[in-house]
Amino acid sequence: QVQLIESGGGLVQAGGSLRLSCAASGRILKYYAAGWFRQAPGKEREFVAAIMWTGGSTYYADSVKGRFTISRDNAKNTVYLQMDSLKPEDTAVYYCAAGGSTDPTIVRSYLYWGQGTQVTVSS
Repeated sequence: QVQLIESGGGLVQAGGSLRLSCAASGRILKYYAAGWFRQAPGKEREFVAAIMWTGGSTYYADSVKGRFTISRDNAKNTVYLQMDSLKPEDTAVYYCAAGGSTDPTIVRSYLYWGQGTQVTVSS
């Protein structure tokens, strides 16, 4: 059974930082795109960041450019999302995804999803 295990969510004040981790079973993240998406109450799931496992090309939503950084550790089959200068509007459930293809910025490109981790930013 393929699993993506997320960790690192929590409560943080505006302007603070948080680091999310997503560990994949097997070697899924080594040869496919991996990404982070988020979903706030009453809103559609939206793209946050993505990285190509081979090569390391990155993609970011305009709303997080300059504040968030996606990275990966090949040996640990783990993808990270470093979030700095957090804003209240960043509050959402964050999901990691793997097995992306074609366009790593859209939901339908991914086969595997994590369980989601809550990120709450207070002002």
